Amino acid sequence: MKPNALKAKLAAGDVVYGPFMNCSYGAMIEIVGMAGFDFAIVDMEHGPLSAQAGEDLCRAAQAVGISPIVRVRKNDGPQIQRALDIGSAGVQVPQIETRVDAEQTVKAAKYAPLGMRGLSFYTRASDYAIYGIERLTDLLNQEQLVIVHVEGVRGLEHLDEIVQVPHIDVIFLGPYDLSQSLGIPGQVGDPRVTEGMERAIERIRAAGKWAGTFAADGPTAKRWVAAGAQYLSVGVDVGIFAAACRELRDSLS
Repeated sequence: MKPNALKAKLAAGDVVYGPFMNCSYGAMIEIVGMAGFDFAIVDMEHGPLSAQAGEDLCRAAQAVGISPIVRVRKNDGPQIQRALDIGSAGVQVPQIETRVDAEQTVKAAKYAPLGMRGLSFYTRASDYAIYGIERLTDLLNQEQLVIVHVEGVRGLEHLDEIVQVPHIDVIFLGPYDLSQSLGIPGQVGDPRVTEGMERAIERIRAAGKWAGTFAADGPTAKRWVAAGAQYLSVGVDVGIFAAACRELRDSLS
């Protein structure tokens, strides 16, 4: 496995940007890379993508020099293992609410002695063992990112415990699920959401973790960068395409 460029950028203090990808067509993620994004999130939670499609998107992303992250449907060992085995730069796990949840994620994502990820060297992540297997598990433990979502009131209540779990790299705050948890679905600009997220970013940074979140547009992303977030998911491929289509059609009227 090659060094993880995305992890290196985060470690250097860079802010990184990338959209969610719901489309299985490889050209879409290639275009994202050619446009200059740092990463793209292959969305297996809300998107319809299969593991096979996800693996192909990982190939396409890496071919143009960006880092593919795979978001799984839930905090489930086999799903986390597969997301990493297909050769992604990391896994993103939703709905983490407690320290136990976070520890379960790490156990599934890391090989021994850090966890108990199922071991096969004949995977894309392991380059199919073609270059040998010496220290390969240590290398994968070191390079592949573990990103967890804290996106509800209960998760924020346990945030100080979650950030103490070793081997989690990024805490990703989900504004839409947080708004729903607060009883105001979709109202991500409400102070109850934004102020809660600002306080959470401070706590995440103080614990030595990288903070991330989602932004639907550039101005919102800049707001969260100013608050201390480094890992910014900006837009969704289908939403970006829909907005471009609407703009083009409106220009014809």
